[in-house]
Amino acid sequence: MAGKGQKPNRVIVIGAAGEMSRIAVERLAIAPGGWELVLTDIRPENLEPLTRKLPVGKATVQRLDLFDGTALRSLIDGAALVLLGAGPYIRTSSPVIEACLDAKVPYLDFDDDVESTEHALSLDQKAKAAGIPIYLGCGASPGLTNVMTVDAANDLDTVDLIDVGWFIGDERPNVGRAVLEHLLHISAGDCITWENGRRVVHEGFVETDRFPILRGEPDILLYETAHPEPVTLPRRFPEARRIRCLGGLDPAALNGAVRNLGLAVQHGRVSAKEAVDFVEDIATGGRGTANGWRIALRGMISQVRRDENSVGALAKFLATATVGHVYPYRGGFLARVYGTKDGKPAVSTRRTALRTGRVFNNMGGVTGTAAAAFAVLALEEAGARVGAFAPEDWADPAAFYRALEQVGVPRHEIVETVV
Repeated sequence: MAGKGQKPNRVIVIGAAGEMSRIAVERLAIAPGGWELVLTDIRPENLEPLTRKLPVGKATVQRLDLFDGTALRSLIDGAALVLLGAGPYIRTSSPVIEACLDAKVPYLDFDDDVESTEHALSLDQKAKAAGIPIYLGCGASPGLTNVMTVDAANDLDTVDLIDVGWFIGDERPNVGRAVLEHLLHISAGDCITWENGRRVVHEGFVETDRFPILRGEPDILLYETAHPEPVTLPRRFPEARRIRCLGGLDPAALNGAVRNLGLAVQHGRVSAKEAVDFVEDIATGGRGTANGWRIALRGMISQVRRDENSVGALAKFLATATVGHVYPYRGGFLARVYGTKDGKPAVSTRRTALRTGRVFNNMGGVTGTAAAAFAVLALEEAGARVGAFAPEDWADPAAFYRALEQVGVPRHEIVETVV
């Protein structure tokens, strides 16, 4: 119930100035429902370009430090939904979820960190006691990929193996710092996966496989990575023998660079801040540091030695990196499910290829648009459920695809079945 003076149709967006959050706001603004958007950020002045794009009266702006518990609880009191877009989630999700539990306000995020996802899932009983849903991982990967997995699995009678894949292209200079922190975090260290019907730990960015993630192109090499899908999907598919999430960057040399930078942070050869500063500098047109390049170059050379990239491709990357060359964008998402149909082995695959100039045109575009669609679905189904939920627990594929259409994605651009 809304508090005194509060409007029950408010959607609070925390961290609204972020690259993905801005897209989520733009997409929510065109969806039906008459929701009032309250856009918050620690630097509200950064929201001015966004608000100029929105219909007059559709949104208001407030400054918010999400770690200020009193201000946070006062702001969200009586809201219809809180959408957390501020990362990294390993630091930001816990205080906002706790505030939503106290205020009894539904919560939704596009968290892609394993640790914070598991913590949020552990709050299931608290969410039930508060009478609210906690919707986790409602972005691209996880999020869209989870729904695509359920969609593909619906074609089969039994499920044995699940592979989820993401492939991200050159997005310079529109790369947020939180995204870079996450990338370095998952490129080295423990990688939780589901193997032989149980949870195991691998080393991230070591195991590889190839997938038809781009229409009309050869299969792309992807690396097993620490993402929430192998943590949450076994809840829906406990009979699966293996569930993996694999990802990769384009151009390919970037995989070697971030892998070695992640290892350098893990082994104390460079601080996390120094590593992120280096990648952010390069991504936004700077020249980086000598030490950063030494670490990155070692990783790229090791990648060539493992036959994960060619000498020619690496030479091209190095020759053009110093002049700020940006590669044509290539990226997409894939869910492939192996099992049986009518007693025979079968494979079902869903894929979405990012198309330049359209709604799904980069990682931020897919993540922000998917978050908006999940928010629309959550608002439409208000009161339908309580507890903590991953996307596969609650978002019916057909309903989610309709929500994507409501936020501006043409139906033929959402997903395709790969034969």
